[in-house]
Amino acid sequence: MNSLIIILLIVLYLYMIVSAISVLLLENRNPVRSLSWVIVLVLLPIIGIVLYLLIGQNYRKQKIISKKSIRHNTKLPKTEFHPEDFSEFIGKTQFLNLINLLNKNSDAPAYGYNKIEVLADGEATFTSMFEAIEKAQDHIHIEFFIFGNDKISNQLRELLIDKARNGIRVRMIYDYLGSFDLSKRYLQSLRDAGVYVKPFLPLRLRLRRSKINFRNHRKLLIVDGKLGFTGGLNFADRYIFGNTLGKWRDTFVKFEGAVVHGLQSLFLTDWYFVERKLITDLKYYPEPEKYSENLVQIVSSGPDSDWESIMQGIASAIMSSGKYVYMHTPYFVPNDVILNAVSIAALSGIDVRLMIPTASDSKLSDACTFSYLGEILEAGVRVYQYNEGFLHSKAIVIDDFISIIGSANLDERSFNQNFEANAFIYDTETSVELRQLFISDQDNCIEITLDDWNNRKRSQKLKESFARLFSPII
Repeated sequence: MNSLIIILLIVLYLYMIVSAISVLLLENRNPVRSLSWVIVLVLLPIIGIVLYLLIGQNYRKQKIISKKSIRHNTKLPKTEFHPEDFSEFIGKTQFLNLINLLNKNSDAPAYGYNKIEVLADGEATFTSMFEAIEKAQDHIHIEFFIFGNDKISNQLRELLIDKARNGIRVRMIYDYLGSFDLSKRYLQSLRDAGVYVKPFLPLRLRLRRSKINFRNHRKLLIVDGKLGFTGGLNFADRYIFGNTLGKWRDTFVKFEGAVVHGLQSLFLTDWYFVERKLITDLKYYPEPEKYSENLVQIVSSGPDSDWESIMQGIASAIMSSGKYVYMHTPYFVPNDVILNAVSIAALSGIDVRLMIPTASDSKLSDACTFSYLGEILEAGVRVYQYNEGFLHSKAIVIDDFISIIGSANLDERSFNQNFEANAFIYDTETSVELRQLFISDQDNCIEITLDDWNNRKRSQKLKESFARLFSPII
């Protein structure tokens, strides 16, 4: 009897494995990614099946959020600018091509004449955001991956409660898993004060419907439709006081002008997803003032989008470079497109530099990152390890003209699995400031040479190579 049960369990297990692999193959994913999941399914009995059901399913073809349909059903004011109207300002055909690409793959219009302020640390960012919130006259829209249940987040909570009680409409989206530490008391106090609070993709018990692997990693704040913020920072004390990794260094950007409409549109699209309420009131899109001559595109991507929009935009920008490419990222686990773009640029004589943290909050990601450094070092990329705390910034600057600041890391999770938002900024002043920040950060770095990388311990090399096998799915 026991033998029969064992045989039946084995047959059931094999059936599940074959079924899962069949579904995986029919999705026609990247072969490396598919092979990684096949290895997991075969080598990890039962656990592999559970992991696949939880985090392995491909939802890209399912429109979780249809940004285009929502935009088309919302009559936005005429603040969008067509790239050809700015051909003299752009000056270079390859950058016009980038603008056209992002307009098509992410439905990201180019907004002109904005006021742009780069915020290079937690103190400057939180101070600026709190000042904006305090001055709100009509509404506050806030969406972050992490709201830590700590000092800085409670300062925000008290401020939002005060504004809501004074008649300001406050809407807040938090990622259910990223902000898992938020207490019921924290959330209830906001709701009791009149703040509209919604979680993004709360966990479901049904494995087949689980979307635990798809998190909202965006960071957005819009005040009165006139001020907008985005970048890589979360609401947590570690950006002010540090933690075991030291103080976290991040980059944020503050906008005024037409581009705030792009941030607003993205937030209200996400709000429709969490609330199932389409907000089209034009008061959320006030007539913008005109500032400096520049262009900004707000580019979003996620597991529901037709294209890997942010990844494609970054790759195109790198391939369009003529002088230099400087990149901040806490996690460098690139796909072949980004890896090749970076290597080709360096081999072409472009000054390509990559800055990563000495250690991150993920040892697996650190090991994966090191496994990729050899190829880019051989191509001529200069690699720096930031050791003045944890470099969490996601910022790229190219040729004193293009700046890319947002929530997306240079890794597969950001390209495929997370809902992300990046600002592509076409402005010399902003780019020069970002380049100078990068050069300043180099003073707190150790440069990794090809000899350093080649002379690593064999045990370290094996650990990194093993970690790389799982890079497509982490």
